[in-house]
Amino acid sequence: MKLAVVGATGMVGNVMLQVLEERNFPFDELLLVASERSVGKKIPFKGKEYTVIGLQEAVDQKPDVAVFSAGGGTSLEWAPKFAEVGTTVVDNSSAWRMDPTKKLVVPEINANVLTKEDKIIANPNCSTIQMVVALAPLHKKYGIKRLVISTYQSITGTGVKAVKQLENEFKGEKGEMAYAYQIHKNAIPQCDVFEENGYTKEEMKLVRETKKILNDNTIAVTATAVRIPVVGGHSESINIEFNSEVDIADIKKLLSESPGVVLQDNPATSDYPMPLYAHGKDDVFVGRIRLDESQPNTINMWVVSDNLRKGAATNTIQIAEYLLKNKLI
Repeated sequence: MKLAVVGATGMVGNVMLQVLEERNFPFDELLLVASERSVGKKIPFKGKEYTVIGLQEAVDQKPDVAVFSAGGGTSLEWAPKFAEVGTTVVDNSSAWRMDPTKKLVVPEINANVLTKEDKIIANPNCSTIQMVVALAPLHKKYGIKRLVISTYQSITGTGVKAVKQLENEFKGEKGEMAYAYQIHKNAIPQCDVFEENGYTKEEMKLVRETKKILNDNTIAVTATAVRIPVVGGHSESINIEFNSEVDIADIKKLLSESPGVVLQDNPATSDYPMPLYAHGKDDVFVGRIRLDESQPNTINMWVVSDNLRKGAATNTIQIAEYLLKNKLI
């Protein structure tokens, strides 16, 4: 079993290595792969030191699995090259998500669609993953008609540069800017670039990916994505209109029994999900579940998850684990 981690020196790549170690992912040989500027760098992992290699050298070694977190451009160019030599690629970028020939997978929901023929598998966007983990069991029982989503997203979703910007601003120091505006003591209603319809790419990912993962194009989805000065994870306020009458107690029971979900919902003790407590964890935390009193068959809920873990690294590793367990590689 030869495993390659592509983008091993990046923020998500670093978390992937943590998750691989924590989950004791089985491999005989590990290849840590990055861009040319990082080749030769030493990275410690499980008591051993590994030397970072380049992409072509990794392809030449024909790994069984390659988990990618190296950006869309790199993935578009290199994922097919790995696939050509027989490697199964699990890609964390946006490159392949909406490709109709590629599967978009959240293991708790739709891993059963995977086959041996799937050589490039897409990992959904972080904000989509945590939301659909909570939505899938509800959609299965009640049928979702419409979603109105507002996200409050961690700066870690932008990367190391954004974390550094916040740190600099907190200390009152000048430095490189990841955003067009100050993020400290601020909220920026723009995640990614704007599309022609006035929505950002991040907002449209929530629209398009949700329908693909839940395999239902009839769901109406609208979203607003906001960047806030938080490190621990993404938060989402979700208004859900169903096709049939809902029962709050039943919804809480469904969620409490759903894999990957932790129900944290007790208003009497101010118990609800927050990124501060989701940080470093793999679960999706759900709370503030209540009826929308303005219209029938509708609820509001609050969903929080660590965007670098379940939103990226953990989901990727879980896909690879499913492939191994089911002998698809």
